[in-house]
Amino acid sequence: MKLIRALVLGAVALGLAACGEPSKFRSYDGPEVTRINVFKGERLMQLMHHDQLLASYYIDLGRTPEGQKQREGDGRTPEGIYLIDRRNPNSAFHLSLGISYPEPSDELRAKEAGDKPGGDIFIHGRGPRFQNPPRDWTEGCIAVTDREMEDIYAMVQVGTPILILP
Repeated sequence: MKLIRALVLGAVALGLAACGEPSKFRSYDGPEVTRINVFKGERLMQLMHHDQLLASYYIDLGRTPEGQKQREGDGRTPEGIYLIDRRNPNSAFHLSLGISYPEPSDELRAKEAGDKPGGDIFIHGRGPRFQNPPRDWTEGCIAVTDREMEDIYAMVQVGTPILILP
């Protein structure tokens, strides 16, 4: 009787576990992402393995998409060569990957203009608050859908170069 009871309880526990939400953490065992290309004008992001295209995504940008980020709060997405410098599994935007903006040249440009360069630029999902956002809705980040961000988060590692072009 105890054995049957234990088996029934175990089956119920497994059944309840299966009812939970799927994990946002995916695995990836393909070629290494050696570079990310972002084409702001085309609203396109590519994950590359050297010269091989691994994946591409349509993106949203900062609320003022044209031009180089000049200062904190301008709503622009930076342009230039940066690195993925951190991973945030607890992002308010589902998952996120930090971009190494500002670099010293960005800081100098802002300082010479009497401004702060801003920061906290990420590739991120939408999160619960922005499931149906308008186009180019971020404060300067690069946004994709939550499902796409799960794949990107699995594929891209800290230290990956990101080239952001106009």
